[in-house]
Amino acid sequence: MTIMQEKDGAEYLPYSERTGKESIVYFTRDLSAAGLIKAYEKIGSVLTGKIAVKLHTGEKHGPNILPRPWVKELMSKEIPDGTIVETNTYYDGDRYTTEKHRETLQVNGWTFCPVDIMDEEGTAALPVKNGRWFKEMHVGSHELNYDSMLVLTHFKGHTQGGFGGSNKNIGIGCADGRIGKKEIHTTPGQPNMWDIKEEEFMERFTESAKATVDHFGSQIAFINVMRNMSVSCDCEGIQAEPVVTPNVGILASLDICAIDQASIDMIYAMDEKDHHDFVERVQSRHGLRQLSYMNELGMGNRRYHLIDLDREEAEIDAGEAVKDVVPFNAPKIIQR
Repeated sequence: MTIMQEKDGAEYLPYSERTGKESIVYFTRDLSAAGLIKAYEKIGSVLTGKIAVKLHTGEKHGPNILPRPWVKELMSKEIPDGTIVETNTYYDGDRYTTEKHRETLQVNGWTFCPVDIMDEEGTAALPVKNGRWFKEMHVGSHELNYDSMLVLTHFKGHTQGGFGGSNKNIGIGCADGRIGKKEIHTTPGQPNMWDIKEEEFMERFTESAKATVDHFGSQIAFINVMRNMSVSCDCEGIQAEPVVTPNVGILASLDICAIDQASIDMIYAMDEKDHHDFVERVQSRHGLRQLSYMNELGMGNRRYHLIDLDREEAEIDAGEAVKDVVPFNAPKIIQR
């Protein structure tokens, strides 16, 4: 690991210092089923054939996962034949086996459409082009059954990744629970199953995400929902750290790098008191390496046009997007 890479993962690169092409990222402040549909309609036309909807269904009773009524309405109106897809976990918990996973899906209310545990019947190896760590990545074998994928992400912090956006959703979330996730998290022969950290960890799961992005080609789209953004991943369920970062809105793009970069830019554009905990989590884990490595691998751009769907599609910047955010207040009722 070079000093340049170490600095890259822990230090934020302002927009003015980035180079390269620009992508389109759509944004709405409307955190509702209607807002989700509004965002989807800007990018959903590329999704054809048999459509997989990759989202994090969460541990039992997780308080921060995407509201099921929102997803139900989106799918019923826009993706009526879609299938939610997941994989089993690497750690021994409520989603470690397919049987436990299906029980957890029932508890969390993911019962309104088919849910495919993609590694239920084993793995498939997808090529990783120009990877530093991998030549191929093991994913759930059922991933090959789909023509298109919507990556529907609850954007939040992550215990090891710093933040969990679209990149983490498919980079770790499509890797199968026994082989792929082990390849990402653990050095062979190492007794600590979580020994791979910081830049190497970011690069490994980014290469895994690239395998899925390349597999679907032009038939993959991304949505990040910036709501209930604990610094903890939804993997931690009811043990997740309390949310202190303000809710922001929903982003949509055809560029995985641009949508995660724009989401991070919105966090950094907040007042220090609002973003302190989230920024500390990202930088202490060197999570910003996700963004630069996606760009290096040709997965997308770090520059973008941010299109405001609430204001006649005016172009704005991240600061404008978050200037009216309010301190987070935990909801009194959790939607199921």
